[in-house]
Amino acid sequence: MGFLMASLIVLAGCTADHRANGATSPRVGVTGPTVRVLQMNLCNSGLASCYTGRSVSSAAALIADKRPDIVTLNEICRGDVSQLQRSMSTAHPGTLVETAFKAAPDRPTGGPSRCTNGQDFGIGVLAAVPPSASDPRVYGDIYPIQDLTDPEERVWLCVHADREFYACVTHAASQSTSIAVDQCRYFLQSAAPAMRHEGGEDPVILGADLNLPAHHSPDPQSCLPNGYQRADDGARQDVITSSELTVASRTVASMRGATDHPALLVDLARTTSTP
Repeated sequence: MGFLMASLIVLAGCTADHRANGATSPRVGVTGPTVRVLQMNLCNSGLASCYTGRSVSSAAALIADKRPDIVTLNEICRGDVSQLQRSMSTAHPGTLVETAFKAAPDRPTGGPSRCTNGQDFGIGVLAAVPPSASDPRVYGDIYPIQDLTDPEERVWLCVHADREFYACVTHAASQSTSIAVDQCRYFLQSAAPAMRHEGGEDPVILGADLNLPAHHSPDPQSCLPNGYQRADDGARQDVITSSELTVASRTVASMRGATDHPALLVDLARTTSTP
């Protein structure tokens, strides 16, 4: 399978003034000394029993309240990204909010999976970056390891803000923990290193519904490379970071019944400096 179909696609929030001259400081959050990550599974396809029709508005309210630097999204429709991008822009005035979406392929049809509203169904990421940030590169692919009993093929997606971070999202297989572990390992041990080799050694930040229950066997810790850290929601969602950042705090926030998953809010602090 072809790897790292990278493009200079910028789906939201660009300006002509991208990078100031001279050296830049290592990444911190646009509103403070940590990078705040909000991971959510919105169950918004319209097909699953967890669908309520309220999850996107609930996510927008949480973004307004918590002001995350990065938002990672599972089980969304393509149009949900632009709706939440507006919430991010309001929460972070004066910044750029870069976004990307990747549809989950539907094996029986060979096309994208669809929400009941006809839009593509998949995963998304939003990242608030300084106005001086360079144009992001978008990386993403279909996992070479799939659960052939599930018509929805699983994918991963990253937005790279140069000399800032790789903001990444994935949703691993839901019916086989062994395949979910293999997909997690593939992303962290193959895709992420290849991406950093091409784009630079910026921190990798992954928000995910890995479908690997915390404190079970196998658990998400089993797929982490040396130096990586993670925080979970006590169930199936994780925020994972490479060794340049460390977990400073973790909060599980209620979605008030709008979806069957809570939101996971994690603050990441810088551990090393890069030139």
